[in-house]
Amino acid sequence: MIDFKKFKAAAVQASPVYLNADATVDKACSIIAEASAHGASLVAFPEVFVSAYPYWNWILTPLQGSKWFEHLYVNSIDVPGKQVERLCQCAKANHCNVVIGVNERAEKSAGTLYNTNLIISAEGELIGKHRKLVPTWAEKLTWTGGDGSSLKVYDTSVGPLGTLACGENTNSLARFALLAQGELVHVANYISLPVAPVDYNMAEAIKIRAAAHSFEGKIFTIASCSTVSEEIIRTFEKEVPGARELFNRKNSAFSGILDPGGQLIGDALIDQEGIVYADIDLGKCIQPKQMHDITGHYNRFDIFELKINTAAQTALTFTNENNKKTVPAKDFQQELVD
Repeated sequence: MIDFKKFKAAAVQASPVYLNADATVDKACSIIAEASAHGASLVAFPEVFVSAYPYWNWILTPLQGSKWFEHLYVNSIDVPGKQVERLCQCAKANHCNVVIGVNERAEKSAGTLYNTNLIISAEGELIGKHRKLVPTWAEKLTWTGGDGSSLKVYDTSVGPLGTLACGENTNSLARFALLAQGELVHVANYISLPVAPVDYNMAEAIKIRAAAHSFEGKIFTIASCSTVSEEIIRTFEKEVPGARELFNRKNSAFSGILDPGGQLIGDALIDQEGIVYADIDLGKCIQPKQMHDITGHYNRFDIFELKINTAAQTALTFTNENNKKTVPAKDFQQELVD
């Protein structure tokens, strides 16, 4: 039987120490401790919080941005690695489950980066990582896509937990895949996007997507978004005339917590840095399911079918002709005799 937990969640809206992984991990640990002191047992951080979003992809040409990609790669992290270990230790010390976005270096391929969400248990274990399935628009200049192996729901002390990064919260099939695995708590993390098209309200777009997932799935969504710091503005003022005005655009970030009816619980943050909290009772997911349970009685699986390839991507598969047994050279002559 499902254990319908009660707990306090924290949605973090903050900027990283730009392109400094160690300093950003220090900041993250400080925020985890603060949230824990306020009673939170789940802390959600923004997309690629450790430790940079590639804004240059939007405001520079690919050639101009190439030097920044190299800088980002050098300042990205390995998973597992020393920065992950520090985050795990902090989660354990503060008895908090943590979901945090990072730039993850591929193990074998120099120059390959993933937009990755880490899922860390309150016991300090890295229990999973989700790589963003499809980098959005200009992001394709920086990240490669993940695969179905990370499209999972995790059993945590706060209940069945899933996560998607930014634009993939628009992907109905990805969201359904998590709901069908029993997700009751969803972390949707984002970056502040003042460089979006002028008619795009990023704050409202985040809220709409969070409300849609909560209402459709009858679950709780914790939306966490980054902010644009003075440090980031000064970094790009050197590169782009008018960068300050561009990065100061309002309604570019939203963080908040939404209930199974798609309604905001408590306060939300728009643009400014801070932490929002909400008390969550997973028992509130039960009654709305009587109306619309899209992973149960309110669907037609004799008509609709979703298949997911959960195989991990690999650059190389070792095999031989017709999958025959490989014979060591020293045994080859004996094999012929036999």
